[in-house]
Amino acid sequence: MTPRDDATEVTAAGIARLAGVGRAAVSNWRRRHGDFPKPVGGTETSPSFALAEVERWLRGQGKLVEVPLRERVWQQLAGHPAGPVTALLHAGCALLLIRDRPADWLAVGAVSDERMAQLLPDVLDEAVAMRFGVRRRRAVHVPEPAELLPSVPLLRGVAELAAELGARQTYEFLLGRHTDANPRQYTLTPEGPAELMARIAEIAGAAGSTGTAGNPAPARTVLDPACGTGALLRAVPPRPDQYLYGQDSSPELAALTALRLALHSDATVRTMAADTLRADAYDGRTAAAVLCHPPFNDRNWGHDELAYDPRWEYGFPARGESELAWVQHALARLADGGTAVLLMPPAAASRRSGRRIRADLLRRGALRAVVALPAGTAPPYNLPLHIWVLRRPDRAARPAPELLLVETAGAAAADGRDRQPWPAVRDAVLDAWQHVERHGTLDERPGLARSVPVLELLDDEVDLAPARHLPPPAEAAGGTGLRTVRQGLGEALRRAADLAPPPDDLDPAPADAARPPLTTVGELARAGALTLHTGTGEGPGGTPVLTDHDVLTGCAPSGTAHESTAHESAPGDAPVRTAPGDVVVPVFGGGAAARVIDEATAGAALGRGLALLRPDPAALDPWFLAGFLRGTANHRQASSYASTSARLDVRRLQVPRLPLAGQQGYSARFRRLAEFEDAVRRAALLGDRLVRGMHDGLTEGTLPPGAA
Repeated sequence: MTPRDDATEVTAAGIARLAGVGRAAVSNWRRRHGDFPKPVGGTETSPSFALAEVERWLRGQGKLVEVPLRERVWQQLAGHPAGPVTALLHAGCALLLIRDRPADWLAVGAVSDERMAQLLPDVLDEAVAMRFGVRRRRAVHVPEPAELLPSVPLLRGVAELAAELGARQTYEFLLGRHTDANPRQYTLTPEGPAELMARIAEIAGAAGSTGTAGNPAPARTVLDPACGTGALLRAVPPRPDQYLYGQDSSPELAALTALRLALHSDATVRTMAADTLRADAYDGRTAAAVLCHPPFNDRNWGHDELAYDPRWEYGFPARGESELAWVQHALARLADGGTAVLLMPPAAASRRSGRRIRADLLRRGALRAVVALPAGTAPPYNLPLHIWVLRRPDRAARPAPELLLVETAGAAAADGRDRQPWPAVRDAVLDAWQHVERHGTLDERPGLARSVPVLELLDDEVDLAPARHLPPPAEAAGGTGLRTVRQGLGEALRRAADLAPPPDDLDPAPADAARPPLTTVGELARAGALTLHTGTGEGPGGTPVLTDHDVLTGCAPSGTAHESTAHESAPGDAPVRTAPGDVVVPVFGGGAAARVIDEATAGAALGRGLALLRPDPAALDPWFLAGFLRGTANHRQASSYASTSARLDVRRLQVPRLPLAGQQGYSARFRRLAEFEDAVRRAALLGDRLVRGMHDGLTEGTLPPGAA
């Protein structure tokens, strides 16, 4: 262990994760053991410790057998003296060298830490220049030797992890772990909406792309003027002759995006750090496609300075219409016939202050589609966000006479179990958009989509919210459909009544009843009674993904995996797949939930934000385990709270220490409670569907009012 390793610091929470215990145990060790490492930084209330000293102490006490490589590297990154963002940038540069010039990495990695820090800048500069161009125009800056020296232990660990996972997967893991740990610092575009937006642009056959109508090629030049961490550009199907341009006001995000994209594909990557609306770095450049998730409700977007900007071709946006400024910026950066796809707040479709700009976008054929997504698809999760699809009008083409409107928000599955899973939403949107691209129009699909004549929308409000123009499907308010819903409700209520706990089950336990001793999930994992896994949401493309929403609501896996690099991974690092008898627990949100995987749910990839416990059937019954993990008091003592979120430390959850035979009584009761919960949930959903259908039928005249 070199002196440089001691520069990495770790908090008490990090020590708890390393040892698989709660933070209270770390506090006890500090009080009881005089040789426990002394703080080297932080504050009096939140001290930090040298990671190397902590590891030596834990190993000497027998509390640490082996630190998983991922955890070691993450702790080195999170505790970096210059901060985790600087560490991510240094790690990304090293991974780019490992990916593109492995022989050079092996050469500099064979020397001492001090010598490595001296040699790396020149070698990194060559690799970075090859991917990002000349120094003065690129967002990624190569650190000096003095900056690199504290990072050398981290870079060696990153290289070791890359040998197991591959360079791209290693960077995705570290970046994802960092954004998960700092949710308030970043506005993230989830993979599902990002992939949908990229597919819409792909189907549009943007200017400069080639391919058939049924299988269009990706656009060769794609721009994201508010790139953040690069989720939208990463979703673009890669091709070697592609140019990906990104811009963000944060220099750190512009650099992180560049490294992420360069590790993801062989496309030419250019990112710039600048305020897009006030000082566009790509002024004068055009792209075949623009993808953008702009800042919402930003009143400081430059209204006072930009009154005469030539980008306002469709009207000068009001101060409160920052999103319409981004719409016009995207159009200004498109080549003729190019397509822009923006994620927008629903208010932008109907605010009175933006009606003149919306009207001009319609008249001139620039706005081609508005798609309403289900609430919870992307932040802010309480709103059903919209996707706007725009096309820069070709001077030789006539304006489109119709606007495609698609409404997926709040859609319910036919059996009333829950809202449509994401794959169904995605497929419905793409099918409607592809039909319009091929045929120029779309016959009404009740409650889902229709092509609306532009003249019909050009009234005093120019309200483009899809729900205003798409009445619900006729069968939802019709007698036949509602009879089926009512029949299902009756069956669900009868089943719930049959499964309700009998009165005898509600009698209190005797006051003198002995309670078995407790153990923790962390202790069970160390004893081999179960294994613990965390979700990534990755797997072979198209694999169903079990999400935290699915666990909380009891519905089928609703996510879709994005292609992983399993061929680059070590066997133990393959994407996590659920199996019958697994117990899945959401890590975020503060709600007490646990789900036992059955045959119908088995085989799905484990989504991010979930922990999977795989019990040894010879030691633990899954229903016994899941039942106790759901205890309210259990969750409360194992959770930590930030100002806006809660995180569950699964290893701290407690379970009674009982032999397998002693678990069976609890297991039967918990299994019956789960069946009762499913029946109650189904009855509630069908009841809500019936109430809404009755209201719709009575108000729309498809049901009679009845006798007075």
